[in-house]
Amino acid sequence: MKKGTIAILVILGILIIDQILKFWVKTNMVIGEGYPMIGNWFWLEFTENNGMAFGMEFAGRYGKLFLSIFRILAAIAIAWYIWHLVRKNAHTGLIISMALIFAGAFGNIIDSAFYGLLFSGSFHDVAVFLPENGGYATLLFGRVVDMFHFTARWPEWMPWLSGREIFPPIFNVADSAITIGVILLIIFQGKFFKKESSIKLNKTEMPKERETVEEHA
Repeated sequence: MKKGTIAILVILGILIIDQILKFWVKTNMVIGEGYPMIGNWFWLEFTENNGMAFGMEFAGRYGKLFLSIFRILAAIAIAWYIWHLVRKNAHTGLIISMALIFAGAFGNIIDSAFYGLLFSGSFHDVAVFLPENGGYATLLFGRVVDMFHFTARWPEWMPWLSGREIFPPIFNVADSAITIGVILLIIFQGKFFKKESSIKLNKTEMPKERETVEEHA
């Protein structure tokens, strides 16, 4: 399978799963509603945020606009880089990692750019898709849908951490894709960039080899 095709399949797979789950949560739950999924330490819990990944906020209306525009520009840059990697026949793992990061970024862009236009609010009633009176916000001012919540807490004997949640942020599939992509880059950076480094090294050595051949001639 061609590396460009692999990148496209990864991106489409993440986007489809991310958006289907967000659509289901948005049209079946209200803000703050949750259900235990695995014991009492992992919940499906609906929340929305105006900011970055894992529920982090970026203050103010202008901050929100800046963040939305920055996300779009960053996604364009990542898409160009993936295209560049495919053309250079880079390591498949590197292409997959960047595809995961792009898919996650683009998945959250869809929420912040269009969900305000497509859905009614979710604070008191289940949201309606394409409501007659219009959505809850304008273009680029939608909120990102989050739903995964690890509610496991540190044991009582842990100093300073006793009773606190081990991982408080609520996140989504897109956030997970970004995180996995970054972790893969960190763990396998030596392997991913080894091929590109060797190509550059060979290119710098070629003129020297030609010079020695010419001298002997």
